[in-house]
Amino acid sequence: MNAWFPTSPCTPRECARHEGSVRGPLPAVALLAAGCALTVLGVLCVPPVLLLAPSVRDRVIRRWAHAVVRSFGVRVRVTGDPGERSRPRAGELVVANHVSWLDVPLVASVLPARMVAKSEIRRWPLLGPAAALGGTLFIERHRLLALPHAVAGLTGALAAGSRVAVFPQGSTWCGRRGGGRFRPAAFQAAIDAGAPVRPVRIGYRTDRADTAGAAAFVGDDTLVASLWRVVTAAGLTAEIRLLPPVPAGSHPNRRELARAAQSAVDRDSANLPAVSVHH
Repeated sequence: MNAWFPTSPCTPRECARHEGSVRGPLPAVALLAAGCALTVLGVLCVPPVLLLAPSVRDRVIRRWAHAVVRSFGVRVRVTGDPGERSRPRAGELVVANHVSWLDVPLVASVLPARMVAKSEIRRWPLLGPAAALGGTLFIERHRLLALPHAVAGLTGALAAGSRVAVFPQGSTWCGRRGGGRFRPAAFQAAIDAGAPVRPVRIGYRTDRADTAGAAAFVGDDTLVASLWRVVTAAGLTAEIRLLPPVPAGSHPNRRELARAAQSAVDRDSANLPAVSVHH
């Protein structure tokens, strides 16, 4: 284990369980086909979308990402104060807890950003080249010596005015066992660039449970199995809570900044009234 590659105790068998109503096979297959088709369409549209003005591009990405989550049969609920959603002038580091592959389009549906992803994704067919074109920042999680270079890349993106999104827990956690601590490396980039940190809290629930295990993508789970759990889980809602930004320079070092961001995500006062609900 290193700073980029922590491990989680969550396993599919113990953590990825659905508590609630279940969809039948035919509706589930229809949702799966719709979600996959919309995802592929978005990937194919990356080159022309990059030609749009930044404000227009962000609106397109938000609407597409929201449509992707909804197409898999998941409702989206936004809570907290989104503040200014336009592209930040001085950069912004968005940090969130990590539960599922759904987290990526969920964050993009509210705060479009350059994502930080493991370097293996670059080699994935279709998705890899599209992610690279879209400005994804790739990190080599297995090489601790690559950490300074990765932080420098994050710093450069933030200093150039980009919004960058990272899941600093470094691994997915189902939510039933809390979550891993926020690793401080990415926060050093925010300090070096003088960029504020925007904490975001992600959760999934059904009518019967606050924590929806159906959305969890943990351990040695396969993407196919996770996709099927999601589309067969009726009544699944994804919640994203936007918390007040932590100003640049408000904490003396990266560890204190990481602890402050995680505290904002974890504490009960983060449960803010809903200001926007999408169905």
